[in-house]
Amino acid sequence: MSATPPALVLNGPTASGKSALAVELALALTGQGCPAEIVNADSMLVYRGMDIGTAKPTPAERAGVRHHLIDILDVTETASVAQFQQLAREAIASCRDRGVLPIVVGGSALYVHAIVDRFDFPGTDPEVRGRFERRLADVGPEALHAELAARAPQVAADILPGNGRRIVRALEVLELTGSTRPRLPDWTYALPGVVQVGLDLDREELDERIERRVQRMWAEGLVEEVRRLEAVGLRHGLTASRALGYRQVLELLDGLIDEDEARRRTVAGTRRFARKQLSWFRRDPRVAWLPARAPDTPERILARLF
Repeated sequence: MSATPPALVLNGPTASGKSALAVELALALTGQGCPAEIVNADSMLVYRGMDIGTAKPTPAERAGVRHHLIDILDVTETASVAQFQQLAREAIASCRDRGVLPIVVGGSALYVHAIVDRFDFPGTDPEVRGRFERRLADVGPEALHAELAARAPQVAADILPGNGRRIVRALEVLELTGSTRPRLPDWTYALPGVVQVGLDLDREELDERIERRVQRMWAEGLVEEVRRLEAVGLRHGLTASRALGYRQVLELLDGLIDEDEARRRTVAGTRRFARKQLSWFRRDPRVAWLPARAPDTPERILARLF
């Protein structure tokens, strides 16, 4: 192995088994004399208390493997891609400086892209952003998403209609840059030694896994978790309150929908999100796709590292 360990990026849609596989790989690498740690790239695992609805790995599931960027924000705080980029790169650099191989577990393709690639962020203007945030409060995220789609359909296609924070940011950037056709940077690594792997899963099986995951979340107490977080300000968190499952349970607590409908909407929204994740990840030609459930997938990933 070279003096600087490679950085493994494990991509894939929600419910594809990334978290468990990352721990398995970290333990295997450590057993081979190459210590490894996990760097979270899921925008919702950063929130303290959001455990059940995010399928956050429990301490037992982490099996003693150090995880970075989990439980670092309160639900009232707003996570940004720029902030995440800085924190993740610092964690990766810290690992490598200590001779540790970082395993980046990619729940968000945008976050992964920002972490490993040359990715600069347009400026911001509080007045412009404030105007769009007031518009969001007045008409709601779906209506604002329609406005974005009318101005920049390609941009809107990459943002879920319920993600008000990202819709506002996209409209702000469009206004500040004067462009209705913004584009992401090219696939050019900013970090050395990046190895990207994607977990491939049959769509029918993925849909079934998502259904089971949501049912399990309800059984484990998602509604009570949301009640507890509501008491400490969940509704005031621009990012946390829009998370899949949490938004639907808040609607349930408001009496807008019943529990069956909240579960159904969570399943449907998670399936849409998983398809969008895959669409993003598959644009990157550097990702090597391997079957998520194949017994030899861990060995095939390890073989790519050295």
